[in-house]
Amino acid sequence: MNNAEALEQEFWLIAELVRLTARDLPEQTAFILDGVRQSYAQTTELMDRVAAALQRDGVRQREAIAVCASTSIEYATLFLGALSIGVVVSPLAPSSTPDQLAGMVKDCGARLLFLDATTADSLKGAGDADTVRIALDGSNVGRPFADWLAPVGAKPTSAKIEPPDPFNIIYSSGTTGVPKGIVQSHRMRWGHVQRANAFGYDRTAITVLSTPLYSNTTLVSFFPTLAGGGTVALMKKFNAHEFLTLASSLHATHAMLVPVQYHRIMTQPDFDSYDLSRFRVKFCTSAPFSGALKADVLKRWPGGLVEYYGMTEGGGSCVLVAHEFPDKVDTVGRPAEGHDIRLIDESGVEVRPGEVGEIVGYSGSIMNGYHNQPGKTAEAQWVAPDGRVFIRTGDVGRFDQDGFLKLMDRRKDMIISGGFNIYPSDLEQILSAHPAVLECAVVGIKSVEWGETPLAFAVLRAGQSASAEELREFANAKLGKTQRISKIEIVDTLPRSAIGKILKRELRDDYEAKRAQA
Repeated sequence: MNNAEALEQEFWLIAELVRLTARDLPEQTAFILDGVRQSYAQTTELMDRVAAALQRDGVRQREAIAVCASTSIEYATLFLGALSIGVVVSPLAPSSTPDQLAGMVKDCGARLLFLDATTADSLKGAGDADTVRIALDGSNVGRPFADWLAPVGAKPTSAKIEPPDPFNIIYSSGTTGVPKGIVQSHRMRWGHVQRANAFGYDRTAITVLSTPLYSNTTLVSFFPTLAGGGTVALMKKFNAHEFLTLASSLHATHAMLVPVQYHRIMTQPDFDSYDLSRFRVKFCTSAPFSGALKADVLKRWPGGLVEYYGMTEGGGSCVLVAHEFPDKVDTVGRPAEGHDIRLIDESGVEVRPGEVGEIVGYSGSIMNGYHNQPGKTAEAQWVAPDGRVFIRTGDVGRFDQDGFLKLMDRRKDMIISGGFNIYPSDLEQILSAHPAVLECAVVGIKSVEWGETPLAFAVLRAGQSASAEELREFANAKLGKTQRISKIEIVDTLPRSAIGKILKRELRDDYEAKRAQA
């Protein structure tokens, strides 16, 4: 059995595919970071030492460990070693608040907390007196990782891992409230790997990943690369010039990037001077990806472009193979094979063809639930008339006549003004067309007269100038009477999450707070 044959199976363990590559190509590079390479043989040897150390410390199958650290080869290897014996990995976002991190460590029940010097301050209140801290970077914030590992040559006791067993717990970003632990199974991750297998993730693949390892965005390319026996080139922090330099020097074949990263790359003055000719496919997910930017990537960057639309919680996903459907770049594609996407109204009834509704999805790739939160799990579900359980996305969209899904907005971001539904994305598209506007975001603010009214925040292009009133008049001249923007704030930057999502709630809350103080 080799990797390609294993990927055709109904179910396989990702960690075992890493071992297949180590068996066949022991010197094949698994990871690259800052010029340091780790082979598949070295990776599997360290995976065994990790697994043996976890068992030595009493961590049982289906129990969780917590990891909160910057990207490193040690982090990646720890992840694989834990998975190999059925231990659940809970990768935590260092950008979370100390209170959130403490809550997540408690929620996942981790008795081992892996961290580094960059995250130690935020984790001071996490865990209890019995929580063991291991420093992945060897610093003094915990027991050094190299000392914690089991001895060279150690082998763990094998574990029988079933498809429904928990694989990882990914915590929501908290942009819509307290972070929830999304429990993904080995079956769900296997589904991600098999879906991606169509895009050339073989043993010659070289994937550049510049988003953090705690993010599901990263993991949906990280695991397929390793399952296929390819090489993962990690970046600790994204920089457009450094990304292009690395991708060019390694002759990269794949990359997963979020829209803001694509924007920064494509606006590099010397973009066309880099050799990106070996790229097979670039991927994007996690945030709205404008049609104009997709078209620019297709025109100037060799290789295909694929956009995934879906939830970390799973359910239904859409895939836009943009290089095959360049006239559909204003959509997120059609439902993936075996995925059922429906649109429902506020009462939970399916809308008619062509109408707008909340997006719900069903597939074999679906979360086990929110960890320790059955009530929240139930809220995230929609039960179809045939009894199948769909995941509610909170997004609003409609299907075009060809079955491609066009996103309108997050349901929570929809503005209801004077009884009319206003989709901020429509307003943002118009405002972005002004030559002085680099990027913008529209939110709803309270209005005595209308209930809510649209407020826009705009970032200007370098060297360009425009007044807020000039921008407002430009946009409102093209918008319908019920859509008109009430006010525009010109700002230097828009607040974003670590993977590039614009934090609209932060914009809205900050503005309302300032208005209350005025």
